[in-house]
Order: sequence, then structure tokens, then C-alpha cells
Amino acid sequence: MDTREFLLMLTDLGSEFYTGVPDSLLAPFIDEIVDKYGISNNHIVASNEGAAVGLAAGHYLATGNPAVVYMQNSGIGNAVNPICSLLHGKVYSIPVIFVIGWRGEPGVKDEPQHVFQGEVTLSLLDSLEIPHEIISKDTEELDEVIVDFKQYIKDEKSVAFVIQKGALSSENKTEYKSDAFITREDALETILNTTGETCKNVYVCTTGKLSREVFEIRERQGSGHGKDFLTVGSMGHSLMIAYGIALSKPEMNVFCLDGDGAVLMHLGSLAVVGVHSPKNLIHVIFNNGAHETVGGLPTVCRKINLAEVAENLGYRKTLRVDSNEELLNTLNEVKGVEGPVLIEVLCNLVSRSDLGRPTTTPIENKIELMKYLQEED
Repeated sequence: MDTREFLLMLTDLGSEFYTGVPDSLLAPFIDEIVDKYGISNNHIVASNEGAAVGLAAGHYLATGNPAVVYMQNSGIGNAVNPICSLLHGKVYSIPVIFVIGWRGEPGVKDEPQHVFQGEVTLSLLDSLEIPHEIISKDTEELDEVIVDFKQYIKDEKSVAFVIQKGALSSENKTEYKSDAFITREDALETILNTTGETCKNVYVCTTGKLSREVFEIRERQGSGHGKDFLTVGSMGHSLMIAYGIALSKPEMNVFCLDGDGAVLMHLGSLAVVGVHSPKNLIHVIFNNGAHETVGGLPTVCRKINLAEVAENLGYRKTLRVDSNEELLNTLNEVKGVEGPVLIEVLCNLVSRSDLGRPTTTPIENKIELMKYLQEED
């Protein structure tokens, strides 16, 4: 289906306001929104999917018109609370139009973190009492669906379009750029090389290309993967995973290798770490100002200073760097410093087109890491 036609259908449902968190399956859809609205009062990239639902609710209260909330199906989990306790007819009865990328659809090959979510996506929407329509490559017209959805919205009920892989097409392709010098992969290699001289280090890596880059660096080094936890799903939760390890392994240095979009999604975790002050936690945020793994849609993080935010939340030492030389000097500077330490690395959106994926399973990753951690007892 041509995405412009799909947008016209959403307009016909009464919506001119879009918000959400990007997904690679929805790239044609998001490119059309950006082409039409940019980042503006008609299109806000939310910090997480639950926040997008709240924003959509506010829009409806002010205008009487439903908003469109877009997300990957993994984001349904972040949205369940406001869907149940804000939108539902037994509470405020506020309609939202959801556009959901169907990762892990049964019968379609996908990454391990998407498989179970894909299996339960439709049943979750059923449980949430959200009528839904699947958009496939073969979908040509939705006249009857639009009529039904208009009535649901008139009755103040939410509806959802579930988008299959490759279902939407667009001639628009938005190119996102950054003027930063350093690449994330180069910075990661600097960190792993500089801090790898001691066996008492562990690295928790955030969702997306960052974990893939760490895996490939280890492959090039031939150093094994036992010190690394690759958080293939659960976007935004790597810091709490790292903190959980740090609490139980006070003799180890625990590095959380994070991304700006992931940090923004659950920013409150920085406050918890800052107040409780684990001495052995080093939090490195790679800030490219974008959801780069899923297409490059901007975050707000280049307009704020995450190092200053962390300092105000109680981190013992915070630094900001924009070159490999500064990063190397900073890593040497923080050796032996009591944490929590935060290093914000201002990097660009460049990643290799031939970047591979881990050749081990998440279960294998877990077993190897746990073995390493237990050997350090």
C-alpha cells in the first residue's frame, strides 16, 4: 500500500497529530510524516510509547480529535498501563489510532527478541479490547474498515493498524545526518581496548547496533564474549541490568554501554543510580541524537547535556567527549574514581552497511556471562 494513501485514510479518521517511537518496519510511514510535518506541533517523537499515549490523550482532551500513536509491537508493553488506566472506556474513554509494526510475525524470520512478542501481538490487542486490522502487501483498499473504525472512534474506543513487513511503500526517504566526528564503533573499540586489561570488568550493552558492534569487535579481537551482556530487547533497561550486576559484584567494574534514545526512554533510572551511588558503575552514553538503529529519527538528546543531567541526579563524576583522543584521556582519568561515573560520547550516525548480527543465541550469551561472573566469586 502506498503510504500517502494510508495517511489520507488516517486523516479521514480525524487525525492530524502524530506521536510515537520509531520502528524499522514503519520507516516508509515515518518518512512520509516527516516529509509532511517534520518535527513540529503536529509530530512529536516521544520518549517512550506510554508517554506517546499520554500525549495523544492530551491532544484529544484539547481538540476532540484522535491522535495517531506509532510504535514497534514491543512498545505495546510500555503502553499497556495508560491504555488500561487512561484510555479505556471504564476510565476516561479516550480514542487513539495505533499504527504498530509487527516484528516477529509468526512465519516471518526475525531476531530472537521479537519472536514471542510477535506471537502474542494480536492476542494482546484482543485482551486490551482494541479492534485491529492487519495491513499486508496485498492490502489495496480499506473502505469498510475505515467506516467501522470511524464508528469505534465516535464511540470513544481506540483502534489499531498492525503493519506487516514490507506492507507500506514510499518514494520519500529521509536522510538524517550529524556533524559529529567520532563513530560509535570506533569509540566502542577504544573503550574495550583501554579498559580490557583487567579481568574484573563486565559490559552491559544496549539494544540495537551497539550490541552488534561490540560482538563484532570481540570477534576481531578473538577475546570471547564472556564479559558482555548484549541486551537485544528491553530497550532502555540496560542501566538497571548493569546496576543489578554492580550491586552483587562490588569488586568488579561494571560498564553500561548505552544509547541516547534508550536512556531517554527510562530516564528515571539515572536518578536511582545517582542517589544510590554504586561505586563500581561506569555509564557510557553514546549520544548521536537519533534512533539510529531504526532509521535515524531524531531524539531530543542533542539539545540537552546528558552529562549535566547525570551530575544533577547525583553521579559522582560526569564528562562529555567528542573525539577518540578525548575519550582515551577520559577513560584514563576515571580509573580508580568512585562511581557512578558518566561519560557522554557525542558521536555521529555512521555505521557499517555490512554490520553483522551475533552468531550466538541470547541463552548462550547469558550462560557464558554467568559462568564468567561465577568464576570471579
